[in-house]
Order: sequence, then structure tokens, then C-alpha cells
Amino acid sequence: MPQQNLISLNIPEADIADIKNAVTVLKTKLFPKLETLTTDERMELPKMGDKTTEFVRKTYDYCVKNPEFIPPFMDVNEFKIDVDAIEVLRPFYIDIIQVAEAVDDTMLLSGSEAYQAALMYYNSVKQGAKTGIANAETIYKDLAVRFPAKNIKAKTQVTGS
Repeated sequence: MPQQNLISLNIPEADIADIKNAVTVLKTKLFPKLETLTTDERMELPKMGDKTTEFVRKTYDYCVKNPEFIPPFMDVNEFKIDVDAIEVLRPFYIDIIQVAEAVDDTMLLSGSEAYQAALMYYNSVKQGAKTGIANAETIYKDLAVRFPAKNIKAKTQVTGS
């Protein structure tokens, strides 16, 4: 069966350097300003989707226009900072998520194709080892460590022990 090739990624060195620089800029300029949360912390927080975003914007506008309803324990300046942060980060988030998902999909596809190719070669070497072709058994034993449960059974079948 011929190998199916759905992707053939080749990024020129100059582009790789540019991409690394862009990632470095994100890590040095943006990442230090961001917060990271544990899974538990994420689960405990109320979430803000598209409908809630509009509610938050509208509520902030009402705070500005009708400050008499602001509770004394509420910090409107911090509210504005949070609203502004959402406005600044959302476009980055959308672009970064799209890139991250495409990178993830590409790695999955490339990895799948590479693993399939490795299995094709491995099975060919395995057949070679069974028929006594020179060097095949050494290669097979080295590669067979990837499959430890099958490895014991495979060693006895190849060597006849």
C-alpha cells in the first residue's frame, strides 16, 4: 500500500528565523504581562463569552454615565483596566489561537505521516529479520523497544528461542 502524503512542510531558514523572532517578541513583550492559572483556578472563575462581553461593555458605559449606582466597594478604575485589557487582548487571542490550532493540526498530520512511514520501515525490517537478511535483526531489535509488550514475543519469534 503506498504511503498517503497529505502534507509536505518545508519552511525556509529565513522564515524560521523570522518566526522565532516573532515568538521571542511575544514572549518578551506580552508574556510577562499575562497571568497563568491552574486548572482549578480556571474552573472556579465565572467565564465571559460573547454575550457576556457585550453585557460587560454596556455595564461599564452605564457606570461612566450613571456613577450614582456604583457600589462604594467597587473600583471603577480597575473595572476599566479589565475592560480595556479584554479589548486589547481579544484580537491577539483570535489570531494566536488560529495560528496555534493550525500549528497543532500540522504537527498532528506530519507526526501521523512520519509514524506511518516509520511503521512501514519497521515492518519491512521485521520481515527481513524473519527471513534472515543481514543487519535486519539488529535494526529490528533496536526499533522493537518501542513496543515493549510485543517485544518479548517478537524476540522469541525472530530468533526462534
